[in-house]
Amino acid sequence: MNILAVDSCSMVATCAVVCGGKLVSEGYVNHSRTHSQKLLPMIDNVIKSAEMTVAEIDLFVCTVGPGSFTGQRIGISTIKGLAQGLNKPCVGVSALESMAYNIPFTDGIICPIMDARRGQVYNGLYKWEDGKLIIVEADRALALDDLLEELKGKKVIFMGDGVPVFKDKLGDFLVAPPHLSQIRGGSVAMLGMEKEPVSYDNLLPLYLRKSQAEREYDEKNK
Repeated sequence: MNILAVDSCSMVATCAVVCGGKLVSEGYVNHSRTHSQKLLPMIDNVIKSAEMTVAEIDLFVCTVGPGSFTGQRIGISTIKGLAQGLNKPCVGVSALESMAYNIPFTDGIICPIMDARRGQVYNGLYKWEDGKLIIVEADRALALDDLLEELKGKKVIFMGDGVPVFKDKLGDFLVAPPHLSQIRGGSVAMLGMEKEPVSYDNLLPLYLRKSQAEREYDEKNK
């Protein structure tokens, strides 16, 4: 099976082509959030680097969130368009779970955190059991202080763009190295292989809280 995987939920834009379970080509940019300009050329490049055409892709995979609402929509819209145009199935995966997939076979809890502003993080908890990544806590938005209280005394590896934002609060917890701390297209593809495919019209974003515009509207109209 030939897979194209895409992520644009954070500052990172990444994509990859996996063929028969082998990572063939991968693109990764972690500089300025201009995914609307970078993502399609990157996709074109990784497909050409794999010496394929987009018509040869059997499955389209993308992260559906949580993260930047605009970033989520860019990635999902791109994959939905390609899947619809080629009449191929697609898969949506968690951005947090994809990030955790970078850290294989540790005996500790893998704790990705994405900065959700206002002292909150997007977070999920994961661990490896019998060679499979298991969800301990599903994706959520919560205060970092509440998360740290929950994890007190446990063996934990932190990762994600929330780490440099909250590094002073993480204390003695382990932190993943920078090259593993962000989502990689290859991890999105491998994780997508384990999920049930859907049609393009059932690929939907995962929003864990209201947008800033919605929150401001609610505050004005209490």
